[in-house]
Amino acid sequence: MVRSRAESAAVAVASSLGLRADDTIVLQASNKLTVRLLPCDVLARVAPVEHGVARFEIGLAQRLAEAGSPVGTLDPRVEPLAYEHDGFEVTLWTYYEPASSAEVSPAGYADALGRLHAGMREIDYPTPHVTDRVGEARKLLADRDSTPELADADRELLDETLRGAPGATAADQLLHGEPHPGNLLTTAGGLLFIDLETCCRGPVEFDVAHAPEDVAKHYPGLDEDLLRRCRTVVLAMITTWRWQRDDQLPDGRRLAEEWISQIRGGP
Repeated sequence: MVRSRAESAAVAVASSLGLRADDTIVLQASNKLTVRLLPCDVLARVAPVEHGVARFEIGLAQRLAEAGSPVGTLDPRVEPLAYEHDGFEVTLWTYYEPASSAEVSPAGYADALGRLHAGMREIDYPTPHVTDRVGEARKLLADRDSTPELADADRELLDETLRGAPGATAADQLLHGEPHPGNLLTTAGGLLFIDLETCCRGPVEFDVAHAPEDVAKHYPGLDEDLLRRCRTVVLAMITTWRWQRDDQLPDGRRLAEEWISQIRGGP
């Protein structure tokens, strides 16, 4: 994704909707751009049109907000749509000022995640299963053109690890998919989860596996064996993403090397 073009698309969309956007502050730049527009103070998320997940995320965010879930909301000044400009999809979200103390306690994290899951149990929304997301990672491993720098032994290790993912059960529910600290905002109104494009169905242990380890101690009713399996599978998944040829996460390759060493070392 060309960052300058993506920024320009965000500014153009906001301006066309009557929101003044004279300045931009890039908050995250990887496979999707997240930028704060000023002085209108709106959060714009920009991705290539071919990603095709903006409408999914918008619909889910609206349903969860109606259910009282702790999620970031769309900017109320404009229609909740995915706006296309110059090959990009732009969605406009509420910008939340960080709370004076950005530190999140494990108990607070677990409480927010539990409330998110409770709200998710109240809605019916078509999403892929955890196994579908695992399958996407395995396809990347099988496609050497997409992961050309991955050594054969590590490719086999990652695939073997992903084959241990939990299958579908009657206890599965709607999940965030990636509720790691980077997708949790500390605001004056409390903790809020953002970036819902990865939502899927599966066991709550899969979500908890993305959080810092101490969070699990405060989340009731977890299956500890399943949680350990999910932690290993999640680590293998994010390691696989980092080995993609076109991965744009800053320092992604160093992280990939570090994480695959952890997998080699075992639980």
